[in-house]
Amino acid sequence: MLTDETQSNDPETATNRKVSRRDFLKYGAGVAAVAAGASGLMEKIPYLPSQPTAPTLIPQSPPSPGIEEVTIAQLEAQYTAGTLTATAVLNMYVNRIGALDQSGPRLNSLLQVNPDALTIAHQLDAQATPFAGILHGIPILLKDNVDTHDQMQTAAGSIALVGTPALQDSTVAAHLRAAGAIILGKTNLSEWANFRSFFSSSGWSGRGGQCNNPYAIDRNPCGSSSGSGAATSGNLTTVSIGTETDGSIVCPANANGVVGIKPTVGLVSRAGVIPISHTQDTVGPHARTVADAATVLTAIVQRTPDPRDPATSTSPLGKLGQPRPTLPADYRAFLNPKGLKAARIGVVRDFEGSSPHADAIFDSAVTAIQNAGATLVDPVSFPHLADINSGTAEFTVLLFDFKIDIANYLKTRTGVPIASPTLQALIDFNNAHADQEMPFFAQEIFDLANTFSSDPNATQPLGLSYNDSLAIDQKIGATEGIDKLLNDNNLDALIAGTDNPPWPTDLINSDHFVFGTSSPAAIVGYPIINVPAGMTFGVPVGISFMSTAFSESTLIKLASGFEAVTQARQKPQFLKTLPFSGPPPFRVRGRGLVPKRNVPLVSEL
Repeated sequence: MLTDETQSNDPETATNRKVSRRDFLKYGAGVAAVAAGASGLMEKIPYLPSQPTAPTLIPQSPPSPGIEEVTIAQLEAQYTAGTLTATAVLNMYVNRIGALDQSGPRLNSLLQVNPDALTIAHQLDAQATPFAGILHGIPILLKDNVDTHDQMQTAAGSIALVGTPALQDSTVAAHLRAAGAIILGKTNLSEWANFRSFFSSSGWSGRGGQCNNPYAIDRNPCGSSSGSGAATSGNLTTVSIGTETDGSIVCPANANGVVGIKPTVGLVSRAGVIPISHTQDTVGPHARTVADAATVLTAIVQRTPDPRDPATSTSPLGKLGQPRPTLPADYRAFLNPKGLKAARIGVVRDFEGSSPHADAIFDSAVTAIQNAGATLVDPVSFPHLADINSGTAEFTVLLFDFKIDIANYLKTRTGVPIASPTLQALIDFNNAHADQEMPFFAQEIFDLANTFSSDPNATQPLGLSYNDSLAIDQKIGATEGIDKLLNDNNLDALIAGTDNPPWPTDLINSDHFVFGTSSPAAIVGYPIINVPAGMTFGVPVGISFMSTAFSESTLIKLASGFEAVTQARQKPQFLKTLPFSGPPPFRVRGRGLVPKRNVPLVSEL
């Protein structure tokens, strides 16, 4: 038991490049502690002369293992019983951050610890039971593109926005505070949510450097929400918040061995979140269990329209013209260890053939699902996968949205070192500070977006108009995509392997993506849940459950059932590199080895 007593201690011009699937998704997944540790975090922020003071928390050494793998329910039970305080839990996490994130193996998943965290914990400890919020005293990290109106920066990993903090909480941050959460700090990420360069390294930002993978520090944490996934997996927080445009919640969840819920677009407000695209952006949790992820989702769901985010009053792209359904009061009600029994699930094998080790884990997961009582339709296939993988329509939407959406966001910020609230000003800033912002890769995506016309009917540099691209995505992703597969086969959900196993980080040659399965859902704003499915050579691989808009309750039921029968998550050991003593010899699959297909290389934003 965890108690206070036991724990007291310039490449080619962008307009002339042919955009490949690999290029298109190079935006992230999309598309420390106290004392010396905390001062180290502050040293990463060079453009604000008067930095917030470091949190005055009590350092402990070495970090106690008692905090490892603890769940929200376990913490809340001890808070209620009076055997644990939020202050003690906070100190334990901050101690781990100092020992494992900013020194020791240097996970480098955090950019900043919240200077107000201790005060918040003291205030929560003074409250009488029963507690008002479902996240009472729960430390939570936010990705560095989620605004907080406090002493912390919100900069999308870029020194271009380091200065006066955000003038207003994001709606997500406000919901978390109302639920009783302690905002512990901000996580490192792929700068600008990996929407700056075709040649980026996932997890690298000018503000923080390279985030690493807790299973092996030389491995990549994947996606733009890399710090969120890595910190949660490494037990530096109870839960984290990430964002996704195409893959950047589920890809870090896959690579870091955690649960990631990418909600339906508009289910969670994006107000106060640094954008890529209002068409595809969404906000969701990283957690070590489906139950914890469902708890956080319950807290951040936008149940009434948010005036700052029109998507909270409409249906996503694939369901335009249809009313939003009545949302569940509590997504925890759908947790079910037998959630797979009598479910009808489609097995998508379109993405197999590029990573035999990931394929083997997916095969084992499919067997486990069938053994748990689900009826499988195996296989089902996306009829327009080649069009989805080409990325032309999706990338047109994202580039068009980004130029407008980022300018609108920048208008909400003052006291930051950019000349004006425009994409051109960001480009100019990067050019002027290339030694800090572009030591490894440039800003081809910024440059390309800046060439886009603001006319939604104009033919854009990629050969399509914005409005035509939206219609194409709706057709290939929903009408003749996910919804068609679900309806034609009477399915509750689809499953696919999430991504390939994490690769060694390569700042010279950029990311080594092999495959990814997030795009069919991303282009129409549909939800996905990644759950750890197995390990290969010491690193995790996940499985994705996906379905139609606002199907989170169904997906949580299925994902919790899968988690219960597999228990596949293993906590990371912060190895310097993989020993490769690894799994048993590779087995020939039941239907024979699948030949490697010409699967496009992908990356996640």
